[in-house]
Amino acid sequence: MSFQTNPTIEMLRAHRSIRKFEDRPVEDETVQQIVACGQAAATSSNVQAVSVIQVKSPERRQRLAELAGGQGYVASAGAFLVYCADLKRSAAACASQGGEFEPGMTEHFIIATVDVGLSAQTAVIAAESMGLGICYIGGLRNHPAEVSELLQLPEQVYPVFGLCLGYPAQDPEVKPRLAVESVLMQEVYDTESQAGHIADYDKQLSAYYQSRTGGTKDSNWSQEMKALVGKESRPHMSGFLKDRGFTMR
Repeated sequence: MSFQTNPTIEMLRAHRSIRKFEDRPVEDETVQQIVACGQAAATSSNVQAVSVIQVKSPERRQRLAELAGGQGYVASAGAFLVYCADLKRSAAACASQGGEFEPGMTEHFIIATVDVGLSAQTAVIAAESMGLGICYIGGLRNHPAEVSELLQLPEQVYPVFGLCLGYPAQDPEVKPRLAVESVLMQEVYDTESQAGHIADYDKQLSAYYQSRTGGTKDSNWSQEMKALVGKESRPHMSGFLKDRGFTMR
C-alpha cells in the first residue's frame, strides 16, 4: 500500500528504540521543552493527571536500572524521566474547593493512565524531532513499590514507565509492524482475516530478527506473544495499585 508522506510522517514511521547513547547529557532546557510538548497532548476533562520525575543522581539512576531488570541504559542515557499517573494533584484541587476526593474509581485510574501515554508519546515525538533517541522502560513495574519509595511518590501516584532520552550512538533497523489492514477495520471487528495477517507478520518479523542479530535470534511475533500473554505478567501490580489507593471500583 502506498501512503502520502511528509517529513513528520517519515519521522514517525522511522521510530526505533535506542539503547546506546553518546556520553553527554541532554540539556535541562531541552528536557523542559520536551515535557512541555507532552503537556500539550490531549487530556481527559483537562485533568492533566501526569507528573514527570527527572532523575539526575547517578546513584538513583543506577538503582532504577537495577530495579528495571538490569537495563544499563537507564543509567547511561543523557536524561532519564519517570512518567507517573497522578491523581493526588486533582484530589488536592478538589479539596481546595470544599469537595471530597472519591478514591479508587476505575474510570479515574484509566483517565490518569491514558493521560500518561498520550503525554509521553507526544514528548517522544518532540524529542525525536530534535534528533534525540528514546527508549521506554516498562521494567520499572517489575518493582513498583521500590521505585515509588526511591522517588518518594505519595498515595494516588504510581510510576507507569521510565523514558530514556539521549543522543543516539547506534542506528538500528526499524522493527516492522503488523500490516495496517490487521489493525484498521471497517464497521465491525474483523476476526476472519487476523490469522492470515499474523502468519504474514510472523514471517516478516522472523526475517527482521535474523537480519538484525546475524542469525542468532530465531523468533516471531506469535512466539513472543505466547511468552508474554501465555503466563501471568507482574501479578504484584494489582496489590501494589491497591496499596497506592487505586482500589478499582
